[in-house]
Amino acid sequence: MNEAPQILLAHHLKKLRLPTFLREHEKIARQSAAEGIDHVGYLTRLAELELIDRETRMVERRIRLAKFPAVKSLDSFDFKAIPELNKMQVLELARCEYIDRRENIIALGPSGTGKTHIALGLGLAACQKGLSVSFTTASALVHELMEARDEKALLRFQSRLSKCKLLIIDELGFVPLSKTGAELLFEVFSLRYECGSTIITSNLPR
Repeated sequence: MNEAPQILLAHHLKKLRLPTFLREHEKIARQSAAEGIDHVGYLTRLAELELIDRETRMVERRIRLAKFPAVKSLDSFDFKAIPELNKMQVLELARCEYIDRRENIIALGPSGTGKTHIALGLGLAACQKGLSVSFTTASALVHELMEARDEKALLRFQSRLSKCKLLIIDELGFVPLSKTGAELLFEVFSLRYECGSTIITSNLPR
């Protein structure tokens, strides 16, 4: 049997970056032949698999770039433990329409009330919707801002922050900020105003 066509096909599929085509084309060909599916149906099946796998890889990449401390979904949140939390409102936010409107969310409350879990769940939902997300704590962000300022890279860092569709800043108020740190953080909020959405969790009083 001449293997040249198979080798050439594998080469082309790798060049075209179609790993699912490469992995599945023989199996789907056998299934399609057994079911009497024509070449259009065969290619449609392969294309659907490639799109599903590609979207899965893209979601995984967005989650990785978001730098979540843990991947948590709203499905795993115990809403019964926090009865004062409006579950329907949280689930509505998971549709991410507030991000399209460039609106912000502030979650206030004492430690142990699930603020970070909710923020992570909304961040995961945004990743699954195809949106860029970045997670950080307020103290870590201020540290990065001050480092960027000292290295004369502040404008570049601020620009990257302003382009993110959803920025999650956790634990604002947990660690006191210096006057300079607070000013740099305020600049981030100003730059993101009407450019992107921000979620802030804090134990500060209302």
